[in-house]
Formats: sequence, C-alpha cells, structure tokens
Amino acid sequence: VVGGLMAVIFRRSGQDRVDAAMALPKPDGVRPLGQIAIFFAAQVAILVFANWARPEDPSGAWFAIWRAKWWLTSAGAVLLGITLVRWYSLAAWKAVAIGVATAILALARPEHPELAFTAGVIGLAAVTARDQGELGQWFASSWGYAKQILPLLLGGVLIAGLLLGRPGQEGLIPSGWVETAVGGNGVAATLFASVAGAFMYFATLTEVPILQGLIGAGMGPGPSLALLLAGPALSLPNMIVIASVIGWKKTSVYIGLVVVMATVSGLIYGTFIA
Repeated sequence: VVGGLMAVIFRRSGQDRVDAAMALPKPDGVRPLGQIAIFFAAQVAILVFANWARPEDPSGAWFAIWRAKWWLTSAGAVLLGITLVRWYSLAAWKAVAIGVATAILALARPEHPELAFTAGVIGLAAVTARDQGELGQWFASSWGYAKQILPLLLGGVLIAGLLLGRPGQEGLIPSGWVETAVGGNGVAATLFASVAGAFMYFATLTEVPILQGLIGAGMGPGPSLALLLAGPALSLPNMIVIASVIGWKKTSVYIGLVVVMATVSGLIYGTFIA
C-alpha cells in the first residue's frame, strides 16, 4: 500500500526512471521470475509451517493446519529439493540422500519431528557449503548473515528481558510506565507506538522479544501491531540513508505514510479484531 501511494504521489519521476530503465540492455544470466518465485515460496512454506503454533481452539482450519504442519513442511522441503536440482545444479543423488536420511529419522523418532528437521537443515548446509558455484555463494551469504544476526538477536533478547521482564514478571522498567504510554487501543497510544517504532532501530528478529516484553508489561494489542509494522520498516539510520538516495522530500512522505498506515492498521486490529 505504501509503495503504491508513493508511486501515485511521485508518478512523474517514477515514469522517468522506468523509461530510463527500459533503455538499458538486459543483463545476462538473470533467472526467470517464475523460478525465483518458486524457490522463495518453498523456503517460506518451510519457515511458516515448521513454526506453526498450536491454536487454543481445537477445531477449525488453523488447528487442522497445525496437525498437518510437518507434512506441509515436508512438502515445502520436497519442492525446495526439486528446485535446487532442476535450476541450481544440485546433484540429484545428494538431494535424495538428504531426503532419505531425514525420512528415516522422522520414522524412527516420530515423537520428535524437530530432529528430522534439524538433520535436513544440517544436510543441506553441508552440501551447499562444499559447492563451488551458486549454491556455495548462497550458503556463504546465509552464514554471513547468521553470524551478524545471532549476536544481535541474543543481545536483544537479554536486554528486553532485563528491561521489560516477561508476562507475570516485571523488569527494570515499571509496567505502569508502559501502560501509561501505550496501554489500551486508543489513537494516542497507537500513534505514539508508530512514531516511536519509526525512529527506533530493531536488529533483525529482535523486535519479537522486545514486543513480547512490552506486551507483558501492559502494551495494548493495537499499539503492539503498530510498533511491529513501523519498527522494521523504518529507523533513524535508514532514514538518513534513504534520504541520501531519493532526497528528503520523498523520504518525508515515505515516513509519513509508514506512520499513518501503521497507526490505521493498529487501530483496526485493536478495535475490531483483538
């Protein structure tokens, strides 16, 4: 939505950029969009279904998905394996070996499906780490990001726990302060959460433990969603970087749209859904 509004507001400069891009020669070695979409869809399916939590209501579609979560995760893994073999030059016997080892472990210890999942991840990592081509670059990039993110994630969890505590246990920051600032689902609390989130810096994945601590300290559902939407989208450092590329005029409009959309989404969620 924000991207669409930016395109409408600055449609003239956007059209000039499109015309300039059309005049450039097409780069070599670019994969078809369909292959890229399937590759990422398989990974998203694995990520989503492997982490699917059990719903409180033991009926309905969400519960049915939870019961079939590991079958759905396996389907995503099979699709990923086929994609890697067909389009990314992974040897078929390596993919089959990983699949067979994972299946054997899943059948041997069905009460602990996470063991088979971990074995599949380790097997794929071992295979791609030894590859000298595109798969090796994929592993090197993923491992590089992991080394950057994990220390920040663990540090974020530790700091969030110390400052905000956990549900039922107060941290160094009194819960009353949090309830006063962002308690309930009012316009002021939701807008405050959106603006605060826009200027805060969240390292990748640290917004989850921080938000859990805030919710445990009394933050309302609407402001929670507003913070979760505005926080990863913006921060003071990336505002400066964005402005250096597109200018402060477009950056200011982008910041305003993110804050407004996060506030509106938080109000709708807090009022009608939560």
